[in-house]
Amino acid sequence: MRTTWSNVQRKRLRELEASKTEQEKDFKDNQARDKTFQKLEGKLVKRSKDKLREFREVHRRPGLCMLETRLIEALIKENFCQVLTPIIMAKGLISKMSIDNNHPLYDQIYWLDNKKCLRPMLAPHLYYVIKDLLRLWERPVRIFEVGPCFRKESQGAQHSSEFTMLNLTEFGLPKDMLLQRIKRLTAVVCEVAGVTNYCFEKKESEVYGETIDVLAGEDKVEVGSAAMGPHQLDRAWKIIDTWMGIGFGLERLLMVARGTTNLGKVGRNLSYLNGIRLNI
Repeated sequence: MRTTWSNVQRKRLRELEASKTEQEKDFKDNQARDKTFQKLEGKLVKRSKDKLREFREVHRRPGLCMLETRLIEALIKENFCQVLTPIIMAKGLISKMSIDNNHPLYDQIYWLDNKKCLRPMLAPHLYYVIKDLLRLWERPVRIFEVGPCFRKESQGAQHSSEFTMLNLTEFGLPKDMLLQRIKRLTAVVCEVAGVTNYCFEKKESEVYGETIDVLAGEDKVEVGSAAMGPHQLDRAWKIIDTWMGIGFGLERLLMVARGTTNLGKVGRNLSYLNGIRLNI
């Protein structure tokens, strides 16, 4: 009977990004397995060190940071204005999104006290800003924000409690142009991120009701979600304009573009630098 990698060896190979073929090898006995593992680990460690050297001498910025910069530049070319809002969010703004103590999202929020939390999404702050810009600027009004959000996630390697969101929204368009704009701006974001294989799918959201989700890669990972208005949530902000908005998870875009299934490799992490394992 042939033998395979031990659990410890298999975990180490995954950390060092061994290929699927390398991870699925089998051997005639433990001695042959351990000898092969020693050589393979050495090869993978050298490859990781070479990648770290390249990062130090060439790239110098993690892919997540570079993606954020490229997206900002692309959206500014599309006549969007960037805004910056606080990371701490008032509970009242969460309530305006119909999230109360009984809502499924409520227990996933990082509450700082009984009145404030770390923002689980960008939308409430963008609503707050847009209500004034609609009074001050002519239509269409186009704004976006890129920044960290926080949510207690527990659904595996493709979820994280700290993640980076890009939310873009456009107000004052004719209603029959909204879907066209969603598709156009999704194409812009995916092209910048290097994501070529994506599709749209209607889904139900706990906050917005029906959404148009952006699914990418062979596994159809959800990388973004779009909604359109007027919407029932608008009433709390006294907004009556037509609008469309899309939220993208930057780590997920990068994960799909790089062909990995581990969000931790591409996000904020103490064990990886630009997707390269550090304990080598």
